[in-house]
Amino acid sequence: MIEIILKEIKTCGKTRYRIAQATGVSEPQLHRLVSGGSLKAETAGTLLEYFGYEVRKKKGRGKK
Repeated sequence: MIEIILKEIKTCGKTRYRIAQATGVSEPQLHRLVSGGSLKAETAGTLLEYFGYEVRKKKGRGKK
């Protein structure tokens, strides 16, 4: 997930400031991520959604 988010941040044509304004994820959090840091799953979900991805469970992968 992190690799996808990083690729999107670098190629979307928007500044980290604009992404932060649109998502509610702070610019310092985005800076830490781009600089090799990590982020919470909730934050990753927010960013993936912003870039047009959908995180969902695959069908047929439930408990047996």
